[in-house]
Parts: sequence; structure tokens; C-alpha cells
Amino acid sequence: MASRKDAVVAEIEKKITKAFEVFDRESNKTVDVREIGCIIRSLGCFPNEAEVQELLDQVNIEVEDPSGFVHLDKFLPVMTKVLLDERFQPIPEDVLLHAFESLKGYLLRQNVILCCFSGEPFTQEEMEDMLNVAVDPETNILHYRDYLPKLVID
Repeated sequence: MASRKDAVVAEIEKKITKAFEVFDRESNKTVDVREIGCIIRSLGCFPNEAEVQELLDQVNIEVEDPSGFVHLDKFLPVMTKVLLDERFQPIPEDVLLHAFESLKGYLLRQNVILCCFSGEPFTQEEMEDMLNVAVDPETNILHYRDYLPKLVID
């Protein structure tokens, strides 16, 4: 009979495998290395790009491998440990709320765009997607009370 921990690990591995398979376009248990960040975030983890790279280093991607693909069998143990250790948790709602309140409760569209170029810059597509969701099209303002629920994961 499997122990409780074994059952938890099996459930986590199943969840990771399902997320991985969404990006496995060839159905050969590999994904493009550029998809790893999306897979990790789809599992409820929110690492920055440097942390994604650290995870990829742990997966031991062969530098000589010109394909740029990650195999599930190498990714699974690393990601299982991440989920078991509860790494890369989202920012708590109260911290986000406090950050927005310090900005008078709203940001103008042009200020949101400026924010997208500091820190880890957004791609043009990411910025447009975010602006379409975040900014009120009539006022060109991002109101934190409207946007905050979109940032929080239940």
C-alpha cells in the first residue's frame, strides 16, 4: 500500500505531466525549452526569468543539444520538487493591494507601459495582452480594484 507521501507525489507528477503534454506538440515527451516558463506558470508557480533559467540548469539541458528541447523525464523530478517545496508562490493579495493603494489606486495607461519596460521587460505581445485585460478602454486607466482579482489565484 502506498504511503500518503507517495500518493501526493503521484498526484503532483500527474499534474505536471498533463501540463507538459499541452506543450508537447510532437507527442514525444519533449517540449521546446522556450515553453518551460509557461508550463511552470500554468502549474501555479511564478518564477522570474532568472529562476526559470536556474530550473533549466537543474534539468541539465545538454548545451551541445541543438534541438533546444526538454524531455519530460528530466523535467518531472525537478518540477515535482518545486511543487512539493511550494516554491515560486504568487504575491499575496494584501501585498498587491498595498502596492496599488500607494499609487492612489490607479495607473494611467502610459505609466503601465513604462512599467512593462522596467525589471523583466514584457514582449510587445505580452504588453498588448496585459493592457487589453488591465486598462479600461474608455478612461485609459488601470483601476486596482478592477484589476486585482485578475492577478490573484484562488
